[in-house]
Amino acid sequence: MMNIDYSRCMPASLDVTPVASPAVCCAPLVREPLGAEEAERLARAMKALADPARLRLLSIVAATPEREACVCDLIEPVGLAQPTVSHHLRILTEAGFLTRSKRGTWAFYALVPDALERVAAVLEP
Repeated sequence: MMNIDYSRCMPASLDVTPVASPAVCCAPLVREPLGAEEAERLARAMKALADPARLRLLSIVAATPEREACVCDLIEPVGLAQPTVSHHLRILTEAGFLTRSKRGTWAFYALVPDALERVAAVLEP
C-alpha cells in the first residue's frame, strides 16, 4: 500500500469568511404563509386545473359573451365524448370554478367570478 503525503496539496491555513446570522440574511415574510388547511384546499383546486381538457373547457366558457355555456356546446371543441366532458365539468364545479344550472334537458355551466384570481393570488407577493 502506498502512502501519499497530501500536505503538499493543501495550503497551510484557510481563510474563513464570517457568515451573517440567519436572522440577518433572510428577508422577513411579506405576508402570512399558507396554513395546512388552506394548502390542502388550494392543492385540490390546482389538481382540478391540472388537466388539459379541463383547462380548455374553462377557457371556452370564459370566451363566451355570457361566460356560460351549455354542455352540448362544449363537446365538439374539446373532441371528447359527452360523458367525459360531463365528468371534467363536474370536477371543475366541485373545485369551485364553475356553477351548474339545469334548463330543460341541458346543463349549463358558468364561471364562478374571481375563482381563478383567488388561486393566482396565492402566488403573488
